[in-house]
Amino acid sequence: MSTHTSTKQHPHDDAPDTAEAFRRLAALPAGPERDALRDEIVEAWLPMADRLAGRFRSRGESLDDLRQVAALGLVKAVDRYDPELGNAFESYAVPTITGEIKRHFRDHMWTLHVPRRVQDLRNRVRFASQDLSQTISGRRPTVAEIAEHAKLSEEDAKTGLEALESFTALSLDAELPGSEDGYSLSDALGSPDPALDTVVDREAVKDRLAALPERERAILYMRFFSDMTQSRIAQELGISQMHVSRLISRCCGRVREQVMRDVA
Repeated sequence: MSTHTSTKQHPHDDAPDTAEAFRRLAALPAGPERDALRDEIVEAWLPMADRLAGRFRSRGESLDDLRQVAALGLVKAVDRYDPELGNAFESYAVPTITGEIKRHFRDHMWTLHVPRRVQDLRNRVRFASQDLSQTISGRRPTVAEIAEHAKLSEEDAKTGLEALESFTALSLDAELPGSEDGYSLSDALGSPDPALDTVVDREAVKDRLAALPERERAILYMRFFSDMTQSRIAQELGISQMHVSRLISRCCGRVREQVMRDVA
């Protein structure tokens, strides 16, 4: 297959002239001859795919893996390209390959699932920051400047900036910046409130407790809310401790029975 550089202007200086090869490929039926020609076209355009992969280096993924992803995008472009539409192959292949690489980052490089919109904001903010860093010296561009350059609202620009460092998750055992005593993220996390387990029970018995005689309500309040012992309650009310014990057991049993009856 001839891959001589065409006199036609290409976006890539060393783009091979495969126009005739694509026309032959479209006319060939499925079979070994078509497969061989397809492989030759893919091989001819691999340098361009490698260059596109190189644009995404230093983003946490090995260049070899990026080249493989770019090659996959190239194969898809070759299979889907229609020369009858009259467009140069590279005008179709470049966005196809670039899209495949970006999809790889989106699907494989984020530790946590991040909405597509946030990923897009991240990319727009990153490109805007890179552009502005070439014209602004001595400081980082402000959120307002980034938002204006990227044609975003400041709120969206802030979202994109927050996502810039969000490819990977930080371990809960990681020490917090500036911490000198080993204080980690896990130390800052809350825990389930055990009182939540009693909310339903409290609501269930509220009306039943309100219906008890005043003295029984007072005894239950002193025992379970003021944490008073039965002997001290007995002293407060001038009755025996055994009587206090019987009243508590009787009241609790009555309330429990009424609540269970309501549930049934």
